[in-house]
Amino acid sequence: MTIRSFFDQLGSQVSFTYPPERIVSLVPSQTELLADLGLERQVVGITKFCVHPTGWLRTKIIVGGTKNFQFDVIDDLKPDLIIGNKEENYLEGITRLKQKYPVWLSDIVTLPDAYSMITALGELTNTKIKAHLIRDQIAERLQSVKKRSANSVLYLIWRNPWMAAGSDTFINSMLTMLNLKNTLENVTRYPQLSMEQIADLRPDFIFLSSEPYPFREKHLDELKKISPSSKVMLVDGEMFSWYGSRLLKAADYFNRLSLEG
Repeated sequence: MTIRSFFDQLGSQVSFTYPPERIVSLVPSQTELLADLGLERQVVGITKFCVHPTGWLRTKIIVGGTKNFQFDVIDDLKPDLIIGNKEENYLEGITRLKQKYPVWLSDIVTLPDAYSMITALGELTNTKIKAHLIRDQIAERLQSVKKRSANSVLYLIWRNPWMAAGSDTFINSMLTMLNLKNTLENVTRYPQLSMEQIADLRPDFIFLSSEPYPFREKHLDELKKISPSSKVMLVDGEMFSWYGSRLLKAADYFNRLSLEG
């Protein structure tokens, strides 16, 4: 084994013993990707939100949440590489981890960003061939996604307060791929909205994401009262916001999604 250096998606140089044998993954979508790259033995720690692949929450060491790391648990694991994300993890925690460990961070807003991350993790973990295959399969399948009428959409991710996906988000990129118009395309990141603001937007559709807030059927009527002209529907948040190998399943999901007005 030798020491090799790589640049992460924030432009930081990360050096570690290659290939890594003790990996901690701090992001659910990237954890699933590492599994699909065949790295079950090498991944020793994950977060409590890493629900894919099924079973890893029982067999891997849980190192806390994506924004609340258990540093003593991570120390016990003695990782030789930690993999995280600029948005999904928290700066204070990442800064503290970087003082002791090599930390590689992704920064993903667009599909090309996701493709770059997938190939990069292949290079980091000596699984380059598998990573390229996954990337190419995703790209091929997404080409089959049927274009929708250019309806307007408000994509809600939280309740109390209401929060939605604006521009400069991966969710916005997925909406654009579907030819849907984000009503908040002129607002960056994840703005809070009042009921009055939602009503004023008058979107054709309101998408209630399954994550991070667990919207359910009971919330549909609540939004219909706020915006009576909108069609309100539950959507699978993993398909819109997971940027790893879960994208292999996204095309079929999008093509099944009923977007009739």
